[in-house]
Amino acid sequence: MMTQRQLFFRHVAQTSPAPLALEIDYAEGCWLYDRNGKKYLDLIAGIGPSVLGHRHPKVQAAVQAQTERYWHTLVYGEFVLAPQVQYASLLVGQLPGLDSVYFVNSGTEATEGAMKLAKRHTGRPNIVACRNAYHGTTQGAASLMSPDVFTQAFYPLLPGIRHIDFNDDRAPDMIDRHTAAVIVETVQGEAGVIPPRPEWLQALRRRCDETGALLILDEIQAGMGRTGLLFAFTRYDIVPDILLLAKGFGGGMPLGAFVARRGLMQSLTHDPVLGNITTFGGHPVSAAAGLATLEVLLESGLIGKVQEKAAMFAERLRHPAIRELRRAGLWFAVDLGDAEKVQKVIRHCLEHGVLSDWFLFNDRSLRIAPPLTIDEHEIAFACDVILDGLSAL
Repeated sequence: MMTQRQLFFRHVAQTSPAPLALEIDYAEGCWLYDRNGKKYLDLIAGIGPSVLGHRHPKVQAAVQAQTERYWHTLVYGEFVLAPQVQYASLLVGQLPGLDSVYFVNSGTEATEGAMKLAKRHTGRPNIVACRNAYHGTTQGAASLMSPDVFTQAFYPLLPGIRHIDFNDDRAPDMIDRHTAAVIVETVQGEAGVIPPRPEWLQALRRRCDETGALLILDEIQAGMGRTGLLFAFTRYDIVPDILLLAKGFGGGMPLGAFVARRGLMQSLTHDPVLGNITTFGGHPVSAAAGLATLEVLLESGLIGKVQEKAAMFAERLRHPAIRELRRAGLWFAVDLGDAEKVQKVIRHCLEHGVLSDWFLFNDRSLRIAPPLTIDEHEIAFACDVILDGLSAL
């Protein structure tokens, strides 16, 4: 009889020639446990979703309670489903001027919905996006991506995409009367944790107002407390026309959303009717998990501790091999200046019980983005393992 590992390689599609292939038996808090009992400190939170760690008691209880009532019922937007209504109501109470939530399954679907909404509302063909940004890999979202190392094999993609450089003062000049929307991450994630200059984001907002283009802010990775604020854009004294959410938004369950003013969102209800639909978007169990996650973030004080925990990492991660340590709250890019060195450190960490990663558009930097629940002892352990890996280079 074939082992589970053998069946994995034979029947489960992989996306790289050498997947990590950790055989996870269970997870709890900030830790993953394999079939042999070895444990790994999760420094990447599933690439963002596990903001409260794994199997947080309140989130687990909310999921279990919802499964006792109902699961899937009908496509999004036709039934009044309590988890959706309660989550949307709590969420918009935290957002200035955005009062309508369209629930979807993922970040890439949120991007697709926002692109459609912008084109439908403005009647314009073009979208402006940033180089080295990541908004998903479905064909519409992938069309926003530049460079094309991950997309060229799938050409042709959508026309009408214009690219700007993040934090480039010339960027607003690319926005004109043919621009439906500008889509920007509030922290460039896959570029290696690059925060925006406040005046640059504000200039984009002004130019969108001048031309009638919509400003879409992507908080799929930066949102839900990751940067030390519930939403990073609130730091910059601007409000987007459309906000993208996912990853931590579902608390470990598949959930995303695009959020806008109700009047803007209603553009999808007519001409044509059903302008955007999704079978599983806002699934009741996922919405219950997301609601519980937001409640914990608002009530627990975890977000208020982000900068303190980030400072612990920054203080400990001092080594001659580190060229730069970029951060946005509990989100770090440890820049080693060399992709091979990063891979060696990742392998060292994995061997010694720490799970880390790199970035799609910056393979010279090590990714650190743990659950917000990580404690000082776990931080110390993680940093010691990373420093040992750096010393072994």
